[in-house]
Amino acid sequence: MAQPIIVTDSTADIPRETVEKHKIKVIPMRVMFGEKSYLEGVDMTAEQFYERLLQTRELPTTSQTSPSEYTEVYRELLQLYPESPIISIHISTGMSGTFQSALLGKEMLEEELGRSLDITVIDSRCASYGFGLQVVAAARLAEAGASVEEIAAEVERLRKARHLYFLVDTMEYLQKGGRVGRAAALLGTLLNIKPILSVDEEGVIYAADKARGRRKAVARIIELFQNDFGDHKDINVAVCDGVNPELAGEFIEELSKHFTLHEVVRSDIGAVVGTHVGPGIVAVFVWPA
Repeated sequence: MAQPIIVTDSTADIPRETVEKHKIKVIPMRVMFGEKSYLEGVDMTAEQFYERLLQTRELPTTSQTSPSEYTEVYRELLQLYPESPIISIHISTGMSGTFQSALLGKEMLEEELGRSLDITVIDSRCASYGFGLQVVAAARLAEAGASVEEIAAEVERLRKARHLYFLVDTMEYLQKGGRVGRAAALLGTLLNIKPILSVDEEGVIYAADKARGRRKAVARIIELFQNDFGDHKDINVAVCDGVNPELAGEFIEELSKHFTLHEVVRSDIGAVVGTHVGPGIVAVFVWPA
């Protein structure tokens, strides 16, 4: 069997060097400031996005890739690698319609060509490196000669094994995006409340906890990870941030006091996710080593 081709979307927040090393096909999503549209990671880097976000009062919006664009991506890959199956892993259906776009794009191409295609579309039920880690694992397995079934099984295992928490510096962007009320956002700001978010089994973001002040929030997240993993001390960790590298480093340092860290990944929270949570976001993803 030819090596499977791994496809994902830009919200996976995978470091560029990792994408290039494993030849992962990344489909960029769009972020818009007013009428101007930018392809995430192509027309605008994460650094450029946050620089602009901090300079404007205008809240950007985001747009998923259309089914027809997925049709074209799959068509191109089939022409380049006619013997290779495709595994397409995407942001949770609980947060975006991207999975449905990819699935419909596949079905449209099958109808056009008049035959079934070996394209497996997977709902990761997560966002950012919470599913980026699944994508990277899939790419590594594909390189090692694993079958589509073996790769899909490992992607599912990682979905169940990972734990993650997002620390939001301010409720401003959650409020602007309609995810919390204005009164709650104002009260949170006045009391220095730091929301701690996570993602449930269905891939939907929920409020896992909250803490008053940054120091207590970091301590609480470390405590939550200790509860999640119990006696299991060997872990992999990925920490992604908007423009908060100091806090990202603090999380790695604090985790190292309680766990044995194996793989450690640092990456950016991209423009699409950053639109909804703001530049101060730090996301911590942990899975068993």
